[in-house]
Amino acid sequence: MKRYRVLTRHRERQQELSARAGARGRDSGYVFTTADGAPLRPDYLTGRFRRLVAASGQPPIRLHDLRHGAATLALAAHTDLKMVQAMLGHASIVLTADTYVSVLPEVAHQAARETARLVLEAASALGRPLGG
Repeated sequence: MKRYRVLTRHRERQQELSARAGARGRDSGYVFTTADGAPLRPDYLTGRFRRLVAASGQPPIRLHDLRHGAATLALAAHTDLKMVQAMLGHASIVLTADTYVSVLPEVAHQAARETARLVLEAASALGRPLGG
């Protein structure tokens, strides 16, 4: 798939850089690293992100806000809460639920509509229409 080619090429580039680094090179297991394979420092990423946002002319946003945005979008796309928990690395699903479910009332409304639809369909199939 096309979307994986970018990551595959990135990994190949990391391996090339690691080979050039020789004994200094290491496989840290991180996706984004320095030339010798060391993980990027969080303050470097934060500063770089801040400069990119400023250069884009977009309103300011914190790098950590992207994490919240990804979780919110995943929930809006009806991704299972357990999957969102795993995606975020939360130890407890309660933390995920408390943090994200309340920010999406439209998701709760959609769930209520779908539940009502199932109940109405089941009642109709039994020959006992509800409401109306």
